[in-house]
Amino acid sequence: MANAEHTVHAYDDELERLSGLVLRMGGMVESQIASATRAMAARDSEEAQRVVDGDAAIDALEREVEKQATTMLALRQPMANDLRWIVGALRTAGDLERMGDLAANIAKRSIALSQTRELDSLWAIPSMSAQVRTMVRDVLDAYVEQDAAKAERVWRSDREIDEIYNGLFRQLLTYMMEDPRNITPCAHLLFIAKNLERIADHATNVSESVLYRETGEREMGERPKSDDTATFAGAAKPAP
Repeated sequence: MANAEHTVHAYDDELERLSGLVLRMGGMVESQIASATRAMAARDSEEAQRVVDGDAAIDALEREVEKQATTMLALRQPMANDLRWIVGALRTAGDLERMGDLAANIAKRSIALSQTRELDSLWAIPSMSAQVRTMVRDVLDAYVEQDAAKAERVWRSDREIDEIYNGLFRQLLTYMMEDPRNITPCAHLLFIAKNLERIADHATNVSESVLYRETGEREMGERPKSDDTATFAGAAKPAP
């Protein structure tokens, strides 16, 4: 009986450690997004480079999550809820790793952007970044609190990020058409905004992982997307 209790406690400790690794990743990702955006707004290449360099630590944590989860799957042979918990941790870590990559991409663009002319439209990017970071923070709270309803609210909020991105796309495209000197800085800003939009998409992926872990359901419905930039870009082409 003592052996069985010891095994259960050890298993619980392993699950807790796995969740702790995922949450450490999440905290690092949120910090990376904030730092990359701050570096862009301040035209601070040194801070941007620190974000690029810091991505390796997030990658290392993902490998640690993968190693821990793989070992648990092999040795514990979990079933039902425990299996979903481990699979959910693996999927979440993968999404967080991609968010970290996208934050590093923002930082790289920020370094290039700091060498170009300044634009008044920069204020919109930090605002978008703040909303994306809120999504990341809220979905990590849902992960910790095992709250499928909160995860669904994060999932639905992705539409707001798409709408912000649509507005930025139109604004920056207009600047590019008005003055060719704006093309290079606006192109960098478009890539930065797109990376933020993609981070929000990965946050919705985590929402779906939380739902799957808590309920066994894999889908919340049709994704609430409203990115119409492809249509707008097509409409902006001059007539032959």
